[in-house]
Amino acid sequence: MKLAIIIPAYNEEARIGTTLSGYTKRFESLRKEKKLDYNILVVINNTKDNTEKIVKSHIKLNSRISYLNLVKGGKGYATIEGFKSALSQDFDLIGFVDADMATSPEAFYYLIEHLGSADGAIANRYSKKSKITPAFSFRTLIVAKVFHTLVRSLFFLPYRDTQCGAKVFNKKATETIVEKVKMSQWAFDVELLYHLYSSGFKIKELPTIWQEVEGSKLDLKKASIQMLFSILQLRVRYSPFRRILQPIKPLSDYIWNKVG
Repeated sequence: MKLAIIIPAYNEEARIGTTLSGYTKRFESLRKEKKLDYNILVVINNTKDNTEKIVKSHIKLNSRISYLNLVKGGKGYATIEGFKSALSQDFDLIGFVDADMATSPEAFYYLIEHLGSADGAIANRYSKKSKITPAFSFRTLIVAKVFHTLVRSLFFLPYRDTQCGAKVFNKKATETIVEKVKMSQWAFDVELLYHLYSSGFKIKELPTIWQEVEGSKLDLKKASIQMLFSILQLRVRYSPFRRILQPIKPLSDYIWNKVG
């Protein structure tokens, strides 16, 4: 089995080295045990720091690491470009993980181990079996609950955690993602799962081990507003009543531009 691990990276000079070292150590061990072969593709997007320099230094240590350096930003855009690159090669599974090491190599491999006959597996931080360090604050849990209740109501998705940055899919599912997903930022994961679910792919949600990492650039209040309007835009785009709802889009776009 051959696995491609896509790591989108935006200004990650402080954390990408640790992530590459950790993933190299774990997946080199798995390769030597002949459990799988792997490649790591770092997709640098609109970065202003030394991320590229650090990635290059790790390539010298591990020839299975490569990178793309994109001018355009957005985690979704970077991930899709990584998927396209992986699909041009012979991989059985293609996944992506955040650059901050919040998902350890062991937790990411857990998705692969328990994939079974499913077309993909995604980490669920809100499972009772998941281990979160430190525990989520009450405010974070409320925001997440509201967001995922809204996502379920609008898109009828059965997943409890659409946003965790640890997901893996087989080649056929990845081809569907590349063909259909258009959102490049906050609604990327929701659109990805919406298309897979609508197309009949079986996606497992699995418990995970997740470690909060210092240096997060996320402003929870601002991000919550951005996520809200991005999924509303997404719902309008794919609604059977989109022509009726079209007058709402300029208002949504205006607010998005103010908070984006």
